[in-house]
Amino acid sequence: MPVITDKMITDLCGTVSYRRGKSYVQTGKVSISLLERDQCEAVVHGNEPFQVRIEFVAGDEIKTACSCPSLGASYKYECQHVAAVLLAIMQQEGHGARLADELLTLFKEPAVPSSKHQRHFEKRLVQSLQFVLKPIVTSQGPQIGLEIWFDARKVEPIRRFLRQLDRGQPSEFHDPYLHCFLAETDAVLQQLVAIQMDQHEDITIPDSMLVIPPYSWDALLPLLENADVQLESAGASSPFQRKEGTLPIDFHFGLSKTDGHLLEISGLAEVVILEAYRTVVQKGDVFRLAPEDCKRLADLARMLRMSQAKHIAIPDEQVGFFLEKVVPGLRNIGEVDIDPSVTNRLVQSPLVAKLYIDRLNNRLLASLEFQYGHVVINPVADRELPKKATILRDIEKETAILQLMEESQFAETDEGYFLHNEELEYAFLYHILPKLQQHVRVYATTAIRNRIFKGHPQPRIRVKAFEDRTNWLEFKFEMDGIADRDIRALLAALEEKRKYYRLRDGTLLSLETKEFERLQQMMNELPESLEDLEKGLTVPFIRGIRLLHSGEGEAAFSVEDSARAFLEKLQNPDVSIEVPELLAAVLRPYQKQGYRWMKTLASFGLGGILADDMGLGKTVQSIAFILSEQKAIRRAKQPVLIVCPSSLTYNWQQELAKFAPSLKAVIVDGDRKKRMKLWQSDQEADVLITSYPLVRRDIQWIEKMTFHALFLDEAQAIKNPITLTARSVKKIRAAHRFALTGTPVENALEELWSIYHVILPELFGGLREFSELRRQEVARRIRPFLLRRMKREVVQELPEKIEMIDSAELLPEQKKLYAAYLAKLRHDTLKYLDKETIRKNKIRILAGLTRLRQICCHPALFIDGYKGSSAKFEQLKRIIQDSQLAGRRVLIFSQFTKMLDLIGRDLAFQGVPFFYLDGQTPAEERLELCQRFNDGERDLFLISLKAGGTGLNLTGADTVILYDLWWNPAVEEQAADRAHRIGQEQVVQVIKLVARGTIEDKMNELQEKKRNLIEEIIDSRENSLTSLTEEDIVELLT
Repeated sequence: MPVITDKMITDLCGTVSYRRGKSYVQTGKVSISLLERDQCEAVVHGNEPFQVRIEFVAGDEIKTACSCPSLGASYKYECQHVAAVLLAIMQQEGHGARLADELLTLFKEPAVPSSKHQRHFEKRLVQSLQFVLKPIVTSQGPQIGLEIWFDARKVEPIRRFLRQLDRGQPSEFHDPYLHCFLAETDAVLQQLVAIQMDQHEDITIPDSMLVIPPYSWDALLPLLENADVQLESAGASSPFQRKEGTLPIDFHFGLSKTDGHLLEISGLAEVVILEAYRTVVQKGDVFRLAPEDCKRLADLARMLRMSQAKHIAIPDEQVGFFLEKVVPGLRNIGEVDIDPSVTNRLVQSPLVAKLYIDRLNNRLLASLEFQYGHVVINPVADRELPKKATILRDIEKETAILQLMEESQFAETDEGYFLHNEELEYAFLYHILPKLQQHVRVYATTAIRNRIFKGHPQPRIRVKAFEDRTNWLEFKFEMDGIADRDIRALLAALEEKRKYYRLRDGTLLSLETKEFERLQQMMNELPESLEDLEKGLTVPFIRGIRLLHSGEGEAAFSVEDSARAFLEKLQNPDVSIEVPELLAAVLRPYQKQGYRWMKTLASFGLGGILADDMGLGKTVQSIAFILSEQKAIRRAKQPVLIVCPSSLTYNWQQELAKFAPSLKAVIVDGDRKKRMKLWQSDQEADVLITSYPLVRRDIQWIEKMTFHALFLDEAQAIKNPITLTARSVKKIRAAHRFALTGTPVENALEELWSIYHVILPELFGGLREFSELRRQEVARRIRPFLLRRMKREVVQELPEKIEMIDSAELLPEQKKLYAAYLAKLRHDTLKYLDKETIRKNKIRILAGLTRLRQICCHPALFIDGYKGSSAKFEQLKRIIQDSQLAGRRVLIFSQFTKMLDLIGRDLAFQGVPFFYLDGQTPAEERLELCQRFNDGERDLFLISLKAGGTGLNLTGADTVILYDLWWNPAVEEQAADRAHRIGQEQVVQVIKLVARGTIEDKMNELQEKKRNLIEEIIDSRENSLTSLTEEDIVELLT
């Protein structure tokens, strides 16, 4: 637990909360129930008991939580209840009086500068110093010592100086209030501070010297390169400099008349070898070596020092080994010079490695040779080399070749290598041999060449369509260069995930190529065996589409013209499909195209999503399809079932009566007994219309029926697959299934899967399988089964829609409430909840966000007796007044029905007539209200966003006001398109009211991020949208 002081509480809670908290403590209203080292729980008895929890985290960090709403607190400070508990803890622990004097003493001295190095606009004097490095010998062996010099003054004791520097205390060398260092110097000093803190003092080391341990050298060395450093060695001092390359040591190898071959070494005595540091010092130069090279050099120096020799004699019989093994290592250390008397006998030809491979008696045999000029070496045979020749061998290359041979798991004999395992033989020929060819010349017999498949294998799946079975495709495997009798066994090997297949002629065919991997990936979509591909696999078209899209690109398929024509027909429906005579003059060209698209899919036993923009007539296109199927409906006595939101049932009945009066349409609603009777007498109707809630209740009857077609209007109602509605709709049996929705995806791609899981379940399979698909794959797979047109693309005569944001700053009292609630929500969400906890508490957090949005709309939405007004409300009244003067007709949408009530009461008080519609308005009355508004009876219509955002035709309006924002822009667009749709003759103005500087500003930004999800999937764009994430929540509150 940190020391709690009055100042700390004031800093945390503010002066006002501190005073109120102190009053609570003085009146005995604080009850501490738990007080431990790292936490405290207490109750503060105010107007009601407030629960307070305080956590003391590592260091001086304090986390707090209080059950109060903190209405009077500033968002910068904690509440008075937290202050009261902290004061009670301080009182209980008796810290207050004891720390008062310490606090006063602390502030008598000026604060220590936060940085010792030079800053911008620095007023302190920049102080220069020099570091001196000295190789020394200690009880630990050769080490590096360091001294610090200020001009001619040596710092001692150096450890005390570094401690004072770390604490910001003045010393005889440096005053942190008057002096500072260059950044490069300060970096070294900070590293030295860390070193001295990690060491014990050694009385054998002078006070002026700090020993640099080997483990700190790697971190210190690059810092020293940028500072002022001298290196003292062998009594001489030189500027410190790090060098690359070989050491200034020369190795001369020659032939003496008396002592034979000699290795003479010069320069070794002038260097200091610090083996533990992997460092060699020569005057002011510092060299770093590899660990093994530094060790060899140190051992060599010890050998010469102990023997007091100046050269090393190499016996004649060891010259070859010396040249092959020792000389390459010496070249890593210094310069190597070989006398001509030696090089005359030295074979210095480059290595030519040769590998001979053959097959005999079901074994792969290999023979390896290393050739240097005229000398040939068998690496596995014990053969003596020519005595008159010394070879300088390429040990590195030889080792690399031998390692590859070892990886091949060859068995060795005196004469060479052999493999007697076919799997090892395949691995060698296809994986190891290509690597060996980079180092050796390969000589392979015909028997070996015949084991490797010639050319690049191109396995393909031939795809064709049947003329007599229009919704089936055939997939058949074929591959050039492979006999038909081998295909079945090859597919079996592929199914067993084997690495290769041995053809009947003995060739080993690799199954690890990209082509075979693509084929295997594609066939994972099939429950059937791969062997079925040999004779031809016939699958329904929808499964065939999945197979075609499972491979990367079209390389795995050879699509015949019949199949291509089949696919082309889906993409471009036959224009010869006749439109029902009653609607031929009614439907626009793009609507006829949509009708033909539905007829084409139905002819193949398929379904899809008609995702046209709002207002483009999805209903009339569907009616055209139903009308064209009227004979089939009556012949099979299987009606069409239309499922839609409750508010749209009568709208569908009205549209059917208008465009297809010959169809008998029945709405299934009413009480349970009435609905049961209507379901059981379904053969009398051509079309049955019901709502999603009633499907849930009546599924026990509906699932026993078979329908000619199923239409799901506003199909986003089944976007959540785990809901009872989605699961109930899934049980409905129908020959043809279509979903109608302008927003097939609102928040997450799983919503799209949920709709297709009902409409066309074979398209994606399960949700887990769908979640593993790339976005591009999803877009490609749905392309034939989703039709979407935008108004700007197909309706040229539709007037312009002008969208604008009208922002207003919160009123003072409103702003005060908003700041208090925002502070509380930030406190709970950002400061004390990690990402996982945010996820678990998302419902509670969203409720808090809703409170903020309600304050923006009008605080009276949840504060009883609130007497003030709202900036947006006043703004709305001005817009309504201006609209009346301009003769404009207005729709006002809000998601809060209480807000609509507030607006309605004010309009009534002003004597302004209006229509009102929300979720409680009966379906029949909805149509009547819309008709009366479109006829011009009244100029204002208040509408609940969720209840009236879909299915209404309100082209009599020319102004749409979105009083409050919704998380997803698609919902707002649906609302605006109640007026901006076919039949509208006026320019439509859409006004979004936004409270400036609030969460609504953030929501508007979030909407822009989320706007392109539908286009991303349908048009394969790059931007994406997820549902409201933890990051979104954090962004909204910051």
